[in-house]
Amino acid sequence: MWRTGSWWLTMGVLLGLGLWPVATGSATLREDMFLILMLVTLASSLNILLGYTGYVNFGHIVFFGLGGYIGFYLMHRHGWSLWPATLAAGLSTAALALALGAIILRLRGAYFALATIGINEAVRAFVANFAPFGGPTGMSLNFAVYNAYGGAAQALWIAYGTLLALALLTVGVSFAVKHSKFGLGLMAIREDEDAALVLGVRGPQAKTLAYALSALFPGMVGVLFFFKNGNIEPGDAFRLHLSIETLVMVMLGGQGTVWGPILGAALYERLRGYLLTSPLFKSLHLAFAGMLLLLIILFIPAGVIGWLRARFPIIRRMIV
Repeated sequence: MWRTGSWWLTMGVLLGLGLWPVATGSATLREDMFLILMLVTLASSLNILLGYTGYVNFGHIVFFGLGGYIGFYLMHRHGWSLWPATLAAGLSTAALALALGAIILRLRGAYFALATIGINEAVRAFVANFAPFGGPTGMSLNFAVYNAYGGAAQALWIAYGTLLALALLTVGVSFAVKHSKFGLGLMAIREDEDAALVLGVRGPQAKTLAYALSALFPGMVGVLFFFKNGNIEPGDAFRLHLSIETLVMVMLGGQGTVWGPILGAALYERLRGYLLTSPLFKSLHLAFAGMLLLLIILFIPAGVIGWLRARFPIIRRMIV
Protein backbone atom coordinates (compact mmCIF):
# COMPACT_ATOMS: atom_id res chain seq x y z
CA MET A 1 0.00 0.00 0.00
CA TRP A 2 2.76 2.45 0.88
CA ARG A 3 4.37 1.80 -2.50
CA THR A 4 1.16 2.84 -4.24
CA GLY A 5 1.04 6.03 -2.17
CA SER A 6 4.68 6.79 -2.91
CA TRP A 7 4.07 6.17 -6.61
CA TRP A 8 1.16 8.61 -6.79
CA LEU A 9 2.98 11.22 -4.73
CA THR A 10 6.01 11.10 -7.00
CA MET A 11 4.03 11.19 -10.23
CA GLY A 12 1.65 13.85 -8.89
CA VAL A 13 4.38 16.25 -7.82
CA LEU A 14 6.29 15.86 -11.10
CA LEU A 15 3.13 16.22 -13.19
CA GLY A 16 2.01 19.28 -11.22
CA LEU A 17 5.34 21.02 -11.73
CA GLY A 18 5.34 20.06 -15.39
CA LEU A 19 1.86 21.47 -16.00
CA TRP A 20 2.66 24.74 -14.26
CA PRO A 21 3.96 26.47 -17.45
CA VAL A 22 0.97 25.13 -19.39
CA ALA A 23 -1.47 26.57 -16.86
CA THR A 24 0.22 29.97 -16.84
CA GLY A 25 1.04 30.03 -20.56
CA SER A 26 4.46 31.47 -19.69
CA ALA A 27 7.13 30.85 -22.34
CA THR A 28 9.86 31.83 -19.88
CA LEU A 29 8.65 29.36 -17.29
CA ARG A 30 8.31 26.72 -20.01
CA GLU A 31 11.98 27.13 -20.97
CA ASP A 32 13.07 26.89 -17.33
CA MET A 33 10.99 23.77 -16.76
CA PHE A 34 12.15 22.24 -20.05
CA LEU A 35 15.72 22.31 -18.81
CA ILE A 36 14.79 20.96 -15.37
CA LEU A 37 12.69 18.12 -16.85
CA MET A 38 15.52 17.29 -19.25
CA LEU A 39 17.97 17.05 -16.35
CA VAL A 40 15.49 15.02 -14.29
CA THR A 41 15.24 12.53 -17.16
CA LEU A 42 19.01 12.34 -17.62
CA ALA A 43 19.66 11.97 -13.88
CA SER A 44 16.89 9.39 -13.35
CA SER A 45 18.09 7.32 -16.29
CA LEU A 46 21.69 7.46 -15.03
CA ASN A 47 20.44 6.40 -11.61
CA ILE A 48 19.21 3.09 -13.07
CA LEU A 49 22.85 2.15 -13.62
CA LEU A 50 24.73 4.23 -11.04
CA GLY A 51 22.24 4.11 -8.20
CA TYR A 52 21.07 0.52 -8.50
CA THR A 53 24.26 -1.27 -9.64
CA GLY A 54 26.94 1.11 -8.37
CA TYR A 55 28.62 1.40 -11.79
CA VAL A 56 29.81 4.98 -12.37
CA ASN A 57 29.15 6.07 -15.96
CA PHE A 58 31.03 9.25 -16.91
CA GLY A 59 29.96 8.86 -20.54
CA HIS A 60 26.20 8.87 -20.05
CA ILE A 61 25.89 11.91 -22.32
CA VAL A 62 26.99 9.84 -25.33
CA PHE A 63 23.46 8.45 -25.58
CA PHE A 64 21.97 11.95 -25.41
CA GLY A 65 24.20 13.15 -28.24
CA LEU A 66 23.96 10.08 -30.45
CA GLY A 67 20.21 9.83 -29.98
CA GLY A 68 19.91 13.50 -30.87
CA TYR A 69 21.88 12.95 -34.05
CA ILE A 70 19.91 9.88 -35.11
CA GLY A 71 16.54 11.54 -34.56
CA PHE A 72 17.67 14.79 -36.14
CA TYR A 73 19.00 12.91 -39.18
CA LEU A 74 15.70 11.08 -39.64
CA MET A 75 13.76 14.35 -39.49
CA HIS A 76 16.24 16.40 -41.52
CA ARG A 77 17.11 13.94 -44.28
CA HIS A 78 14.08 11.65 -44.45
CA GLY A 79 11.21 13.84 -43.28
CA TRP A 80 10.22 11.76 -40.25
CA SER A 81 7.84 13.21 -37.73
CA LEU A 82 9.14 14.12 -34.26
CA TRP A 83 7.61 11.20 -32.36
CA PRO A 84 8.71 8.22 -34.50
CA ALA A 85 12.16 9.81 -34.84
CA THR A 86 12.35 10.16 -31.05
CA LEU A 87 11.35 6.54 -30.49
CA ALA A 88 13.78 5.28 -33.15
CA ALA A 89 16.61 7.25 -31.56
CA GLY A 90 15.89 5.84 -28.10
CA LEU A 91 15.72 2.27 -29.38
CA SER A 92 18.97 2.78 -31.31
CA THR A 93 20.88 4.04 -28.28
CA ALA A 94 19.47 1.20 -26.17
CA ALA A 95 20.63 -1.32 -28.80
CA LEU A 96 24.08 0.28 -28.82
CA ALA A 97 24.22 0.03 -25.02
CA LEU A 98 23.30 -3.66 -25.22
CA ALA A 99 26.22 -4.27 -27.56
CA LEU A 100 28.66 -2.12 -25.58
CA GLY A 101 27.49 -3.43 -22.23
CA ALA A 102 28.35 -7.00 -23.14
CA ILE A 103 31.96 -5.82 -23.48
CA ILE A 104 32.68 -2.97 -21.08
CA LEU A 105 30.57 -4.24 -18.17
CA ARG A 106 33.18 -6.93 -17.70
CA LEU A 107 35.21 -4.07 -16.23
CA ARG A 108 34.67 -2.77 -12.73
CA GLY A 109 35.38 0.38 -10.74
CA ALA A 110 37.71 2.95 -12.25
CA TYR A 111 38.33 0.81 -15.33
CA PHE A 112 34.65 0.92 -16.29
CA ALA A 113 34.44 4.67 -15.58
CA LEU A 114 37.46 5.36 -17.81
CA ALA A 115 36.05 3.17 -20.56
CA THR A 116 32.83 5.20 -20.62
CA ILE A 117 34.82 8.42 -21.08
CA GLY A 118 36.65 6.79 -23.97
CA ILE A 119 33.38 5.75 -25.61
CA ASN A 120 32.04 9.30 -25.45
CA GLU A 121 35.16 10.76 -27.03
CA ALA A 122 35.31 8.04 -29.70
CA VAL A 123 31.67 8.57 -30.72
CA ARG A 124 32.14 12.34 -30.75
CA ALA A 125 35.15 12.01 -33.05
CA PHE A 126 33.27 9.61 -35.33
CA VAL A 127 30.22 11.86 -35.61
CA ALA A 128 32.40 14.93 -36.26
CA ASN A 129 33.84 13.13 -39.31
CA PHE A 130 30.68 11.37 -40.51
CA ALA A 131 29.45 13.15 -43.64
CA PRO A 132 25.76 12.05 -43.48
CA PHE A 133 25.54 13.70 -40.04
CA GLY A 134 27.00 16.95 -41.38
CA GLY A 135 30.55 16.43 -40.17
CA PRO A 136 31.98 19.08 -37.83
CA THR A 137 29.29 21.63 -38.71
CA GLY A 138 26.36 19.34 -37.88
CA MET A 139 22.84 19.80 -39.27
CA SER A 140 20.11 22.43 -39.16
CA LEU A 141 16.37 22.10 -39.66
CA ASN A 142 14.61 24.16 -42.31
CA PHE A 143 12.23 26.54 -40.55
CA ALA A 144 9.40 25.19 -42.71
CA VAL A 145 9.64 21.86 -40.87
CA TYR A 146 7.83 23.43 -37.91
CA ASN A 147 4.78 24.21 -40.05
CA ALA A 148 3.66 20.61 -39.61
CA TYR A 149 3.40 21.30 -35.86
CA GLY A 150 1.43 24.51 -36.15
CA GLY A 151 4.43 26.80 -36.45
CA ALA A 152 7.62 27.26 -34.44
CA ALA A 153 5.87 28.65 -31.35
CA GLN A 154 3.47 25.71 -31.16
CA ALA A 155 6.30 23.25 -31.85
CA LEU A 156 8.04 24.45 -28.67
CA TRP A 157 4.97 23.57 -26.61
CA ILE A 158 4.70 20.19 -28.35
CA ALA A 159 8.35 19.43 -27.57
CA TYR A 160 7.76 20.47 -23.97
CA GLY A 161 4.68 18.27 -23.58
CA THR A 162 6.52 15.31 -25.07
CA LEU A 163 9.42 15.86 -22.68
CA LEU A 164 7.06 16.00 -19.70
CA ALA A 165 5.57 12.64 -20.72
CA LEU A 166 9.09 11.22 -21.17
CA ALA A 167 10.20 12.50 -17.74
CA LEU A 168 7.18 10.85 -16.13
CA LEU A 169 7.93 7.61 -17.99
CA THR A 170 11.58 7.65 -16.93
CA VAL A 171 10.78 8.22 -13.27
CA GLY A 172 8.02 5.60 -13.44
CA VAL A 173 10.41 3.02 -14.91
CA SER A 174 12.99 3.88 -12.25
CA PHE A 175 10.34 3.31 -9.56
CA ALA A 176 9.28 0.00 -11.12
CA VAL A 177 12.88 -1.22 -11.40
CA LYS A 178 13.65 -0.33 -7.78
CA HIS A 179 10.69 -2.35 -6.48
CA SER A 180 11.09 -5.37 -8.77
CA LYS A 181 12.98 -8.62 -8.49
CA PHE A 182 15.24 -7.31 -11.24
CA GLY A 183 15.98 -4.23 -9.16
CA LEU A 184 16.78 -6.30 -6.09
CA GLY A 185 19.32 -8.18 -8.19
CA LEU A 186 20.89 -4.92 -9.32
CA MET A 187 21.14 -3.66 -5.76
CA ALA A 188 22.70 -6.96 -4.69
CA ILE A 189 25.35 -6.37 -7.37
CA ARG A 190 25.90 -2.88 -5.97
CA GLU A 191 26.49 -4.19 -2.44
CA ASP A 192 28.70 -7.17 -3.35
CA GLU A 193 28.81 -8.38 -6.94
CA ASP A 194 30.64 -11.62 -6.20
CA ALA A 195 28.20 -12.54 -3.43
CA ALA A 196 25.28 -11.69 -5.73
CA LEU A 197 26.60 -14.10 -8.35
CA VAL A 198 26.88 -16.85 -5.74
CA LEU A 199 23.27 -16.20 -4.70
CA GLY A 200 22.05 -16.72 -8.25
CA VAL A 201 21.88 -13.18 -9.67
CA ARG A 202 22.74 -13.23 -13.37
CA GLY A 203 25.21 -10.41 -13.09
CA PRO A 204 26.32 -9.87 -16.71
CA GLN A 205 22.78 -10.02 -18.10
CA ALA A 206 21.33 -7.83 -15.35
CA LYS A 207 24.02 -5.17 -15.70
CA THR A 208 23.72 -5.10 -19.48
CA LEU A 209 19.95 -4.73 -19.32
CA ALA A 210 20.27 -1.91 -16.77
CA TYR A 211 22.83 -0.20 -19.02
CA ALA A 212 20.50 -0.47 -22.04
CA LEU A 213 17.54 0.79 -20.04
CA SER A 214 19.55 3.77 -18.80
CA ALA A 215 20.52 4.55 -22.43
CA LEU A 216 16.97 4.48 -23.80
CA PHE A 217 15.72 7.71 -22.27
CA PRO A 218 18.65 10.09 -22.91
CA GLY A 219 18.56 9.05 -26.57
CA MET A 220 14.98 10.31 -26.79
CA VAL A 221 15.69 13.45 -24.76
CA GLY A 222 18.45 14.38 -27.18
CA VAL A 223 16.00 14.44 -30.10
CA LEU A 224 13.59 16.74 -28.26
CA PHE A 225 16.37 19.10 -27.15
CA PHE A 226 17.89 19.55 -30.60
CA PHE A 227 14.50 19.66 -32.32
CA LYS A 228 13.67 22.60 -30.08
CA ASN A 229 17.01 24.27 -30.87
CA GLY A 230 16.74 23.63 -34.63
CA ASN A 231 20.37 22.57 -35.07
CA ILE A 232 22.86 20.03 -33.78
CA GLU A 233 26.68 20.05 -33.62
CA PRO A 234 29.20 17.57 -32.15
CA GLY A 235 30.41 20.01 -29.52
CA ASP A 236 26.92 20.55 -28.14
CA ALA A 237 25.83 16.92 -28.43
CA PHE A 238 28.70 15.27 -26.57
CA ARG A 239 29.52 17.66 -23.73
CA LEU A 240 31.46 15.55 -21.25
CA HIS A 241 30.95 18.11 -18.49
CA LEU A 242 27.18 17.53 -18.71
CA SER A 243 27.82 13.87 -17.85
CA ILE A 244 29.77 14.96 -14.80
CA GLU A 245 27.05 17.43 -13.79
CA THR A 246 24.42 14.70 -14.17
CA LEU A 247 26.49 12.53 -11.85
CA VAL A 248 26.56 15.39 -9.33
CA MET A 249 22.76 15.67 -9.53
CA VAL A 250 22.29 11.98 -8.73
CA MET A 251 24.73 12.11 -5.84
CA LEU A 252 23.30 15.38 -4.51
CA GLY A 253 19.74 14.10 -4.39
CA GLY A 254 20.61 10.57 -3.34
CA GLN A 255 21.73 7.72 -5.56
CA GLY A 256 19.65 4.57 -5.52
CA THR A 257 16.46 6.49 -4.70
CA VAL A 258 13.64 7.54 -7.02
CA TRP A 259 13.29 11.03 -5.56
CA GLY A 260 17.03 11.68 -5.41
CA PRO A 261 17.62 12.45 -9.12
CA ILE A 262 14.48 14.60 -9.24
CA LEU A 263 15.47 16.72 -6.26
CA GLY A 264 19.14 16.74 -7.25
CA ALA A 265 18.37 17.94 -10.78
CA ALA A 266 16.10 20.73 -9.53
CA LEU A 267 18.54 21.92 -6.85
CA TYR A 268 21.60 21.77 -9.08
CA GLU A 269 19.89 23.58 -11.94
CA ARG A 270 18.87 26.41 -9.59
CA LEU A 271 22.45 26.63 -8.30
CA ARG A 272 23.88 26.42 -11.82
CA GLY A 273 21.53 29.14 -13.05
CA TYR A 274 22.64 31.44 -10.25
CA LEU A 275 26.33 30.81 -10.91
CA LEU A 276 26.05 31.32 -14.68
CA THR A 277 24.30 34.66 -14.23
CA SER A 278 26.69 35.89 -11.55
CA PRO A 279 29.49 38.16 -12.83
CA LEU A 280 31.81 36.79 -10.17
CA PHE A 281 31.12 33.04 -10.53
CA LYS A 282 29.96 32.58 -14.14
CA SER A 283 33.24 30.94 -15.21
CA LEU A 284 33.52 28.76 -12.11
CA HIS A 285 30.31 26.70 -12.14
CA LEU A 286 32.18 23.50 -13.08
CA ALA A 287 34.63 24.08 -10.24
CA PHE A 288 31.65 24.41 -7.89
CA ALA A 289 30.26 21.15 -9.29
CA GLY A 290 33.51 19.38 -8.44
CA MET A 291 33.61 20.84 -4.93
CA LEU A 292 29.96 19.97 -4.41
CA LEU A 293 30.59 16.36 -5.40
CA LEU A 294 33.51 16.16 -2.97
CA LEU A 295 31.42 17.60 -0.13
CA ILE A 296 28.60 15.15 -0.83
CA ILE A 297 30.94 12.17 -0.74
CA LEU A 298 32.57 13.36 2.48
CA PHE A 299 29.58 14.54 4.50
CA ILE A 300 26.27 13.30 3.01
CA PRO A 301 27.06 10.23 0.86
CA ALA A 302 23.37 9.25 0.91
CA GLY A 303 22.41 12.62 -0.59
CA VAL A 304 19.68 15.01 0.51
CA ILE A 305 16.98 12.33 0.36
CA GLY A 306 19.05 9.94 2.47
CA TRP A 307 19.70 12.69 4.99
CA LEU A 308 16.00 13.55 5.22
CA ARG A 309 14.90 9.92 5.54
CA ALA A 310 17.43 9.29 8.31
CA ARG A 311 16.22 12.25 10.38
CA PHE A 312 12.50 12.27 9.68
CA PRO A 313 11.09 8.72 9.86
CA ILE A 314 7.58 9.99 9.07
CA ILE A 315 8.56 10.59 5.42
CA ARG A 316 10.60 7.38 5.06
CA ARG A 317 7.72 5.40 3.58
CA MET A 318 6.55 8.08 1.19
CA ILE A 319 9.85 9.29 -0.27
CA VAL A 320 11.79 6.41 -1.85
